[in-house]
Amino acid sequence: MAIKHAIRQVLTRFGELAAHPLAFGIWLLYAVVWLILDRDSLDWHGVATMVTWFMTLIIQRAEDRDTQALQAKLDELLRVIKPADDALTEIDTLEPEDIKRLRKETHSSSGEKT
Repeated sequence: MAIKHAIRQVLTRFGELAAHPLAFGIWLLYAVVWLILDRDSLDWHGVATMVTWFMTLIIQRAEDRDTQALQAKLDELLRVIKPADDALTEIDTLEPEDIKRLRKETHSSSGEKT
């Protein structure tokens, strides 16, 4: 079970790192080194791989921005609504599987269907 938890944490951290601006710098450095050291293998497959990697970083960055903005808005709503559970403002520190489990438990205890 500890290995499973460690894998979850590593995957979550990779997702966070892929959204960091430094990831674009690493991509650019890799592309420059690749062009300098291996110009002979510059074909459409290699270019497609680099474009795909770049687009993945852009999508991850946009998704992270949207998620952080949404989280900030929800935190503010939870803060100003008095009957709300303030502990929910910290839910984003949990792993995705733990959040799903918590949501399922909350829905089943309130009688809602999931």
